[in-house]
Amino acid sequence: MHFGKSCRIVTEKQYSVMSRKSHRDRIYDLLIERVQTGQVGWDDRLVDVNIAAELGVSRMPVRDALLRLVAEGFLAPTTRGFTLPRLSPEEVLEVFDLRRLLEPRAAALAAQSMTDETVARMDEAVERTSAALEAHDVPTLYHASEDFRGAWLSLVPHKALEQTIRRYFVQVQNVRLTTMIDDATLEVVVAGQRELLAAHRARDAVAASDRMLRFVIEGEQAFRKSLAAHEKAEATSG
Repeated sequence: MHFGKSCRIVTEKQYSVMSRKSHRDRIYDLLIERVQTGQVGWDDRLVDVNIAAELGVSRMPVRDALLRLVAEGFLAPTTRGFTLPRLSPEEVLEVFDLRRLLEPRAAALAAQSMTDETVARMDEAVERTSAALEAHDVPTLYHASEDFRGAWLSLVPHKALEQTIRRYFVQVQNVRLTTMIDDATLEVVVAGQRELLAAHRARDAVAASDRMLRFVIEGEQAFRKSLAAHEKAEATSG
């Protein structure tokens, strides 16, 4: 049982924010950030006593924060701690339906609210995804992709829409961990980010909406392709 090697570092900035809140709230904020930025992987188990020891707090506020994440769909309880939820292919495809409905609108609103600072953040993230693609460094590409997504999503003025999109993040993560494994898919991801960046840089809401819709469709196609390959492999081995 472990908390996950990638989840053990608490930065000075995080502690500064944490010190101004109750234990329960600050622990919740820290854990959800780790989930939403991909710091928690499929093999990681979040164990309350381990997290409490890391943060120097009692077990109960940690457990309260973990149970809140379970209630919100970010984590799933097991007999040996808490993990990311695993979804059926049908559930993942339902999320793609939601994404097609919600994310183009969100991208359009973000383009209308775009700032030079956020464009710079997105630009830096795309440069990292491009470098990671060249180096075949999937973990770095994954994290940079989350930075890119988080940058434009933070500008969506419709907070209910933003929070709804963030809420099904784990389902999106499920897809990415499945599909972001071959160069062809990674090239599509980076190209899509560059085009979406161009639309946001131009503050072009229509272009941002159109490109986001295509981005989601491409993601669904990659997932279906991966699913078909997996089913074929299982049929062959059976």
